[in-house]
Amino acid sequence: MYEGAAIVRENAGVTADYKGDYQELVDEISELLGVPATLENRDFELIAFGAYDSEGDLDPSALDPVRTRSILTRRSTTAVRTWFEGFGITRATGPVRIPPTPEAGVYRGRICLPVRHRGVVLGYVWLLESDPGPTDAQLTAAMEVTVRIGALLADEAQHGADLSRELRAVLTAERGWQGDMAVAALRTALGPRGDGPHAVVCVAPWPSADPDDAPSARTVPHTTALCTVPWGTTAQSLALLVRLRSPEARTPALTAAQRLLGEGSTRAAGVSEPRTDLADLAASWQEAAAAARAARAEPRLGPVAQWSTIGPYRLLTSLPPDTAHDPAVRPLLSPAHRDLARTAETYLDCAGQAGRTAAALGIHRQTLYYRLSRVEQLTGLDLDDGEDRLLLHMALKGARL
Repeated sequence: MYEGAAIVRENAGVTADYKGDYQELVDEISELLGVPATLENRDFELIAFGAYDSEGDLDPSALDPVRTRSILTRRSTTAVRTWFEGFGITRATGPVRIPPTPEAGVYRGRICLPVRHRGVVLGYVWLLESDPGPTDAQLTAAMEVTVRIGALLADEAQHGADLSRELRAVLTAERGWQGDMAVAALRTALGPRGDGPHAVVCVAPWPSADPDDAPSARTVPHTTALCTVPWGTTAQSLALLVRLRSPEARTPALTAAQRLLGEGSTRAAGVSEPRTDLADLAASWQEAAAAARAARAEPRLGPVAQWSTIGPYRLLTSLPPDTAHDPAVRPLLSPAHRDLARTAETYLDCAGQAGRTAAALGIHRQTLYYRLSRVEQLTGLDLDDGEDRLLLHMALKGARL
């Protein structure tokens, strides 16, 4: 897993309130057993490691493919996780020995110490097998330390649930005293972590409103708090409060968004402008949600769109949902006229230049002129009139939202 001195002692995903405590407990296990110990959560995300100084334990030649990937990416693949879980570590209450399996890329055996709290597995302490290995008495003493780690993980999870509730209240509260009270409660819950610039990230759609299905803020780097928020009438979105080093350094927010999208995802994400006052979070959320809508509507903007880069969608996303249902444009939006609508939108995107439009659509100019005349017939709009063109362009863009 994540053992090794090559790992830098940094884990931005662990809150400062708990990081030192985890490190002390993992160091205690390393000292008890005389071998490096690594703590991961139940999703196989690095929390802390103890680099015990023993000759040979940190020999680079001891690295196997699974361990190397873990060190470089700070996580394990789904296949590796499934393989280790196949040894019963999710159900075990004591140490589990996992033999070396070269065909699986595991050249050195492991010992897994499951971390549980009230019967629920919350994480794992990993050890590389050594010769001689830890005695039963040493492993028993180490398991006693995992009880304290489990209590700490459970406490952090509860704290994260409280932050999630407070953040959701801020993002959904009505303006006025309700919003002011929600902001005050969140500011108290965050403490010093509420200071400095933040950005809000919206990931949509999110599959579930169940808090247990949402990631932990600890597992998403730089995330201070997260929660689910209604998205439309039936769907959900995920909101993240991401702390920035400065208003100009937006990489943490973009990285958090990308991490939650994953490969091949059908979701999109939006990132707000940075702000320093928690009282402005509602406005930040509106920006992030609007950017996510724009990224879903216009693929070239996504999959992660920043509010500052979505252009006309900053205006369009603020309009009522039925903007696209203008009576003049409605006939053009029927499925039967999809090609005509695309032609009209491309023509307007190209500033009414026939040559550029025909090239973009891959059609002859005469075909373009015929389609544009059909658009005018269906809508009653004059494409030589600036206001008619503005109405048509806004309605077509609005229909994407």
